[in-house]
Amino acid sequence: MKKLTYLLLLSTFVSFAQTEKKKTLNFSAKIENRNSDTLKIMGKNNFSKIITINKKGDFTAAFEIEEGFYQLYDGKMYAQLYLKNGYDLVLNMDAKTEYESISYKGKGSVENNFLIKSSIESKSYDYDTLLNSDEEMFNKLFEERKTKVLANLNDKSLDKVFVENYSKDTEQSLNGLKSYYMQTLEAKKMNGSASPDFNFENFKGGTTSLTDLKGKYVYIDVWATWCGPCRAEIPFLKEVEEKYEGKNISFVSLSIDRVSDREKWSKFIIEKELGGIQLLAEADWKSKFVQDYKINGIPRFILIGPNGEIISADAPRPSSTSLVELFDSVLND
Repeated sequence: MKKLTYLLLLSTFVSFAQTEKKKTLNFSAKIENRNSDTLKIMGKNNFSKIITINKKGDFTAAFEIEEGFYQLYDGKMYAQLYLKNGYDLVLNMDAKTEYESISYKGKGSVENNFLIKSSIESKSYDYDTLLNSDEEMFNKLFEERKTKVLANLNDKSLDKVFVENYSKDTEQSLNGLKSYYMQTLEAKKMNGSASPDFNFENFKGGTTSLTDLKGKYVYIDVWATWCGPCRAEIPFLKEVEEKYEGKNISFVSLSIDRVSDREKWSKFIIEKELGGIQLLAEADWKSKFVQDYKINGIPRFILIGPNGEIISADAPRPSSTSLVELFDSVLND
C-alpha cells in the first residue's frame, strides 16, 4: 500500500512538472504613425527578436529572454529597454514624436518608463559644453553629472536588480565618456599637422585615398554598423550633406566594420540610402589611419583642409550646432 501511495504521488508530481510552464516575457506595442511593420529587439550575445505587426495593427510576442538591457528598433529610431521573464509589458508610442510619446504599462513598466525619462533628460544635457571644457572644469561637471544620474535611482519602486544593473551600466558609460574626453585632449595636439593618408575600399568600387580628395575640405565620420551612437548621427549627417551640397567639401564615412562583415556593411548603406563617400577600413580598429588618429571610441569625426592639414582631429558631430559654425567659418574664408 505504501508503495502504491508513493507511486501515485510521484506520478502527480511528474504530471505537474510537465504541465508547469516556463516564465516568458510578454511584450506588446501599439504604435501610431509607425515607421515599419516590424519591431526588432536586440541584445548581447547576438540576441535578435523580430516582431511582426498583426491583423489588429499591434505588435505582440511571448518569448524567453535573459534579464538585462536591450535595444528596440522600429525602422527609424532606437530606444532602450529593460526586459526579463515574467514581465507583461505594453508599449504605447506615436512614432512622429519619438521618445516624448513613449510610455509603458503592465509589469516592468516602472523600470522602462524610468529609462525613457532618463533618455529624454540625457538628450537635453549639454554634452558639448562638458567635452569642450578644460580639464579642471570637465572633472567638476563630470562629477555633478554622475551624482545627478545615480541619484535618480533612489526611487524605491524600482526593482533592486534593475538598480544594480543600471548603476553598473551607468558607471561604464560615464567611464567611457571620460576616456573619450581624454582622447579628445590628445586629438587636439594633432591639429595643424599633416593628416595621415588612407587608401580604403570604396562601396562604389575600387579604392579611395585622402590624396584623391586633395583640394577639398574632407569631413570624415569614423563609424560602424553595430554602433548605436553612430547610427543616431546618420539623419543629422544627411542634413549636413544636403546643406553643403555643391560646396568645396567631401563627406567620407569610414567604417571600421570587419572585412568579413562587408556584406552587412554594403546592405546597411543601401537600406539607409547613405550618401557621401562610403569606405571600409582594411583592418577595422587596427587600420593604420585609425591608429594614427588614436581612435579608441566611435563615432569620431575629423575635418581635414584642402592641403591635407588637420583642422580638427576631433570635430563636432553632425548633431552639434557648432559643426555648422565650423564649416561656415572655413568654407567662407
